[in-house]
Amino acid sequence: MMTRRLLQLFTGLAMYGMSLAMFIRAGLGLDPWDVFHQGLANRTGLSIGVVVIAVSFLVLLLWIPLRQMPGFGTLCNAILVGVFADIGLAVLPPVTHLAVQIVLLAGAVLVNAVASACYIGAGFGPGARDGLMTGLARRSGWSVRLSRTLIEVTVLAAGWLLGGSVGVGTVVYALAIGPLVHLLLPRFMVATNQSKSAREPSPANC
Repeated sequence: MMTRRLLQLFTGLAMYGMSLAMFIRAGLGLDPWDVFHQGLANRTGLSIGVVVIAVSFLVLLLWIPLRQMPGFGTLCNAILVGVFADIGLAVLPPVTHLAVQIVLLAGAVLVNAVASACYIGAGFGPGARDGLMTGLARRSGWSVRLSRTLIEVTVLAAGWLLGGSVGVGTVVYALAIGPLVHLLLPRFMVATNQSKSAREPSPANC
């Protein structure tokens, strides 16, 4: 059981990072957090993978006043998604043909959904950004939906101002990722004592 959980966790995080690279190469817009990551990368000259890792650990600092405790999966998420995003960008060439961009965008959404179901279903703890959302909801009394909306609108606006890519892909991701993960998660959910908490986070780019 533990072997399956670990394999599922690491596979999911690798796929998540690769899906980010696919979104970037598609060039049709990113999800809110990755708009922010890309904007920071553009302004700092750092690779987007390094930015994803740095932002993950900064977000984890915000868990302290929310009294959130990271799990093993949380820490793996904070590191590996960024590593595999940079690997994906190194192996995937830029594309300019619209048909290829659309196919790559569709593939990115699907890979992201499978990746989210894998790492959430493994039950090793939420990603830094998901934990921020659920922790804020718990401490403030707001709904998870409201907390997620406020956070994602904030990072989307900040990322757009920093020069991150907002486009049709941003809308497609917002509309498709929830239903897809809802459909896929039962297939990847491993029965553990943490299964209930693993279902709580909504996927938000790790």
